[in-house]
Amino acid sequence: MQRISLEHRLATRADLPALAELMNAAIGELQKPFLTEVQIASSRAIMGLDTQLVDDGTYFIVEQDCVLAGCGGWSRRATLYGGDRSPGRNAALLDPAKDAARVRAMYTDPSFVRRGVGRLVLTLCEDAARGEGFTSVELMATLAGEPLYRACGFEAVEQVVDNRGGASVPLLRMRKAL
Repeated sequence: MQRISLEHRLATRADLPALAELMNAAIGELQKPFLTEVQIASSRAIMGLDTQLVDDGTYFIVEQDCVLAGCGGWSRRATLYGGDRSPGRNAALLDPAKDAARVRAMYTDPSFVRRGVGRLVLTLCEDAARGEGFTSVELMATLAGEPLYRACGFEAVEQVVDNRGGASVPLLRMRKAL
């Protein structure tokens, strides 16, 4: 695994067009070994940009030499996954004493995979959630993301199939104690 010098910062509304482009590329390329083209198209409907994370100040951008390498964030809100257009969103605040913080919307540019981008985002999210009193984190993993999450200490909680985009997309709910 080639490690590179990565920098991070919080995303702003000005970053939204670049983030949407990166997410589209990541969904389209990184899911190919795991999903059919129809499932990838369905994934675009149930995943993607969640501006609530940017507005909450919990969404990170990872760059190398000012080039967007990846992004991801965490949330103190009930929605586990999905973008602005996804049905069933819930902006209710979680209780750190009993709920798991959410790791959300992690994407790596296909040209930056296996270079530490995802691990950095997870570390940033876990540290921030821990800092707000959460004792565990939870996420919904794609099949492409599952190996990274397992390697970083997440355990499978539930297998899920999401049909909201028109085709069945297999997902895995995962959790980690902080």
